[in-house]
Amino acid sequence: MPQMNPSGIPMQNTVPGAAFPREESYIENILRLNKGKPGTFYFSFDNAVAGTNTRTVRGVVEAAGRDHVILRELKSNHRFLFPMIYFDYAEFDEELNYFTQSP
Repeated sequence: MPQMNPSGIPMQNTVPGAAFPREESYIENILRLNKGKPGTFYFSFDNAVAGTNTRTVRGVVEAAGRDHVILRELKSNHRFLFPMIYFDYAEFDEELNYFTQSP
């Protein structure tokens, strides 16, 4: 079982010669690191009717897994469960938390 850091994100690799495991910078891990921060999230769907093949949500990440993200829309408190295969990108209103960048 992989080691977990304090935020509950599994630490996958160990950097040779380092005393700490290195984080995997997958999108779901980055979303988890920034849980609760306001942003705009963009999704697109290949098999939808023209004009309904995109969705934009202004909200916060409540949870993120390997294949999904749960967002809470700020205006309505409505919650969405999106498969990550439809995720395009996100814009956040503030600085993002990210993994320590070391060689």
